[in-house]
Amino acid sequence: MIKKFDLDKILSIDCDKCFGLCCVALYFSKSEGFPTDKEVGKPCVNLNNDFRCKVHKDLKKKGLKGCIAYDCFGAGQKVAESTYKRENWRNNPNKRKEIFDVFVVMRQLYEMLWYLKEAYRINKDETMRNNIETEILEIILRTNMDGTSLLNIDINEYRKKVNPLLHITSEGLRKRNYRGSNSKVKRSKMIAGRLDLMGVNLRNKNLVGEDLSGALLIAADLRESDLSYVDVLGADFRDADLNGANLEKTIYLTQGQVNSAKGDTKTRLPKGIKKPSSW
Repeated sequence: MIKKFDLDKILSIDCDKCFGLCCVALYFSKSEGFPTDKEVGKPCVNLNNDFRCKVHKDLKKKGLKGCIAYDCFGAGQKVAESTYKRENWRNNPNKRKEIFDVFVVMRQLYEMLWYLKEAYRINKDETMRNNIETEILEIILRTNMDGTSLLNIDINEYRKKVNPLLHITSEGLRKRNYRGSNSKVKRSKMIAGRLDLMGVNLRNKNLVGEDLSGALLIAADLRESDLSYVDVLGADFRDADLNGANLEKTIYLTQGQVNSAKGDTKTRLPKGIKKPSSW
């Protein structure tokens, strides 16, 4: 059943089919690598009238790591083309807030879809794959609802169903492939409930099977390290050095995470993740 949906295409960003929703609907913080501190519903200072970013080609040069790492997983064009049939927020002031709120909901649904797609791809257990497929089809059904119905969705209820599927998939893979890590990752230092590995030296380490989900890996040295079967769901890779690292079988690695990191031609990435042109 799932094969009739081209999830790779559905979950790929196409900014030309969007109305710059990520540049308007969301809160920005300059400290997190965005151009300025920006409140919800206020257009970014770099958003043109044609909904394109005037500095898109210079994001790396300007150090806008928040913009580089952001990924709507295709939710923007879904809202613009499907939910609102090309009615944009500038021409529909009465629907402006609704469109922005719907985008926030859709983005969360699409993010869940992306992770479920990955869990389905890497999971070999038939029962688990069936459970994941059921959840994917359920969420796809919800993404096709009208704006009012989307705003009535309880996102937390979906997360309660999705998160266990992602965790069980990750845990199974990590346990089966763990061969004894030499990483010596210290887990005592936490920031807001997240493992703090900012700037840590993990060069040339065997990290196979580690759980680094949600970890702060900002500016971490991961050169030549093996991150096979490492769970990095939600980890912050801004300025992490991945030169020569093996991430070919890393679990839940997104394009946005890769875009915000440093790498080279020897960096090995998972299927479907592209090497940034800046590497």
